[in-house]
Amino acid sequence: MSASENVLDWLQSWYASQCDGDWEHTWGVAIETLDNPGWAVRIDLEGTGLADREYPEHQVTRGEHDWVTAWTADKAFRIACGPGNLAEALALFRSWATARVS
Repeated sequence: MSASENVLDWLQSWYASQCDGDWEHTWGVAIETLDNPGWAVRIDLEGTGLADREYPEHQVTRGEHDWVTAWTADKAFRIACGPGNLAEALALFRSWATARVS
């Protein structure tokens, strides 16, 4: 299985597991387009087990439309990426969110 395979299914499950009748009324996941072109993602971490974890900025640039930047700020996991990199970028969130913290 590739790093990005089934990442959307995983994200849907992660989101559903956060929904407790309260969290989803204030927090959530937003996926929008950028005009350069690309994607912008905000995954709210407030009220989750990930709220206090840090993800230092991770940046990969392979070309004008082949790039990914991910980081945490303001209790959110943030992603900006090229138009064909959404699954790769979401896989970064999945890897971080499921990693054991020592």
